[in-house]
Amino acid sequence: MDKFYITTTLPYVNAQPHAGFAMEIIEADVLARFNRQLGKEVFFNTGTDEHGLKLYRKAQELKIDVQDYVTQQAENFKKMKEILDLSWDNFIRTTDQHHVLAAQEFWKRCEASGDIYTKAYKVKYCVGCELEKTDSELIEGKCPLHPNAQLEIIEEENHFFRFSKYQQQLLDLYEKKPDFVLPKNRLKEIRNFVAGGLEDFSISRLKEKMPWGIEVPGSPDHVMYVWFDALVNYVSAIGWPTDMEKFNGIWPVVQLAGKDNLRQQSAMWQSMLLSAGIEPSRQIFINGFITVDGQKMSKSVGNVISPVEMVEKFGIDGTRYLLLSGGNFGEDMDITWERLTEKYNADLANGLGNLVSRIIKLSNSLQGNENPQSAANPLAVDFSDFTNKMEFGKALECVWNIVRQDNKFIEDNKPWELAKSDQKKFAEVMEKLLADLTLIAELLAAFLPKTAYKIKTALETKTIESLFQRIK
Repeated sequence: MDKFYITTTLPYVNAQPHAGFAMEIIEADVLARFNRQLGKEVFFNTGTDEHGLKLYRKAQELKIDVQDYVTQQAENFKKMKEILDLSWDNFIRTTDQHHVLAAQEFWKRCEASGDIYTKAYKVKYCVGCELEKTDSELIEGKCPLHPNAQLEIIEEENHFFRFSKYQQQLLDLYEKKPDFVLPKNRLKEIRNFVAGGLEDFSISRLKEKMPWGIEVPGSPDHVMYVWFDALVNYVSAIGWPTDMEKFNGIWPVVQLAGKDNLRQQSAMWQSMLLSAGIEPSRQIFINGFITVDGQKMSKSVGNVISPVEMVEKFGIDGTRYLLLSGGNFGEDMDITWERLTEKYNADLANGLGNLVSRIIKLSNSLQGNENPQSAANPLAVDFSDFTNKMEFGKALECVWNIVRQDNKFIEDNKPWELAKSDQKKFAEVMEKLLADLTLIAELLAAFLPKTAYKIKTALETKTIESLFQRIK
């Protein structure tokens, strides 16, 4: 049986889940469900990133134990499984003991490859990103992602990873696998970054300054840099290095990440894998940001939209649809409550919901009770192609083209009149509509699973509860 391993990035637990995280994990869920439909054995991984300076300081500020703090915060992300109807197989936490041991073994492998050394250095550091910043990355001396936070100067002796050693191997990887990073503009971006020259990066912190991290093997006065530790979850989640039969049976992985993670996921992590003697990831999909009225979501701006709020207003499948259909893959998606409501009403309440209600009610006038077979439709081929490429907006547009065509078909053929005047013609019209509705349910199973189930049930029972109520 073909195997398919997909993972999200691990969200940092310093804040509540927001719509951007919800979009990424729903996208991963769609790919997991879609590949299960294709008969593949799927492993869907997600979890939480729980080390680093930002979390340590927050726990100190709250005067609670840092482990208790991250455990409490991790629960907010675990709850997303039920809130968003997700089907993940594994939820890993970077404080899990098996992950800690795997991260330490990964360090040893990189060290054995001659890729870890120590040196004194001085750097500007953004605690918000948990990343070093060069002057070229700053705008008026501030991190563009955290403009309200002061950069800190770190000056100490750290362990470094020989990133510079892997420049050519990374360029060869991108050349050999042109779909390794998608969309293509992100592959071009990371190729240009790597071609411009790579600098070795720090992978440890002094424990006396930042004690919240995984201890460096053979160097008890240092803890691992949070990015080094967190990225290892992609291999530790599937048994590496203790269960190599499991690991070898499912690796490599398909990764989802946001565009602010491009460098870490598609260059830093890949060089670390090469150093540890592990084949690079299979594919990396890079998402744009969700913005609200043109501004990136931010607690300081006060424009954060949470998935919990969205589900309260639009329901689970309404939220999934709005986040999956709202923009082109890899590009930023700008949302407002007004535009979300408008799209919900147009596409779901007046579009799909109305179509399902009309067809099921009309089907009760049919003589006989055959179970319809799904229709052959060229749009279904396009749908599968778009889904595999993570062009979810385009995939859903294929489905909604069928919805719009069928709503027009009903208006043109007036089956409610045919039911009284021409049963043969009525049966032909209804055969097409029922076949299309069966196909719609099949196509939506990975995207809107509860809705797909309700449609299938309605087709069997010839009764329907309202799928989507119009929202004011």
